[in-house]
Amino acid sequence: MPEVRSFRQDLTRWKKQQQPVRRTVSQICPPPRRPLTVADIRPGMENERLGVVRDSMFQNPLIVKAELGKPRERSCSLPGINFNYGLYIRGLDGGVPEAIGSWNVFKQQPTCPQELTRNYIAMNRGAVKAGLVTARENFLYRQLNDIRISDQDDRHLKKEPSLPPNMTFGIRARPSTPFFDLLQHRYLQLWVQEQKAAQKAIKLEKKQKVILGKLYETRSSQLRKYKPPVKLDTLWHMPHFQKQGMTLDRRLKMK
Repeated sequence: MPEVRSFRQDLTRWKKQQQPVRRTVSQICPPPRRPLTVADIRPGMENERLGVVRDSMFQNPLIVKAELGKPRERSCSLPGINFNYGLYIRGLDGGVPEAIGSWNVFKQQPTCPQELTRNYIAMNRGAVKAGLVTARENFLYRQLNDIRISDQDDRHLKKEPSLPPNMTFGIRARPSTPFFDLLQHRYLQLWVQEQKAAQKAIKLEKKQKVILGKLYETRSSQLRKYKPPVKLDTLWHMPHFQKQGMTLDRRLKMK
């Protein structure tokens, strides 16, 4: 029986080990790290100091040191729990009920009449006809005769070109690849036919050419082609290097 009890105890321990460990909210989402204070400093820490120690000393990033195995502490103080981060917009327009219950229509502001452009061509033409040449005279003439281009004149407006109704804009699609011609070797057959036609044309040209008879050369043509032989003089040799006849001593040695 004690063996059965020990087995049951081991089984319960094994089940406890297999169960997932539940983490708390503070472990999953830890609170933001706040700056150190004098109360957080313990003996043996990196930021332990001698003498007068103030909380403001732990808010200076140039003085605070990172603890061993821990990230560097924040040197800035965070607001309280009730602080809302971000931009808070106060509802001054009444919110959704006012938007549903009323309909504010903006009145259209009166548009000022557009100033017409000056017709300098007509004014220059009139100044030339009046005999005005200098810049001062042209300036005074334009002040007296201020000619404007009317809106009803469509000659100065660009007319859009008339396009057919079935026109499609953009780049044309590439024609499809002729797979049937490629599989049937159609291009090879066309090339062979072109080569045969070219050879036939060359043969016909050769047949149509007039074959001239044998040309006989005259004396003048032979003299024109004749090249007189050049007599090459023998090179000069020193006397003791020239060939000499066999003497009696040489003949005896050769024998």
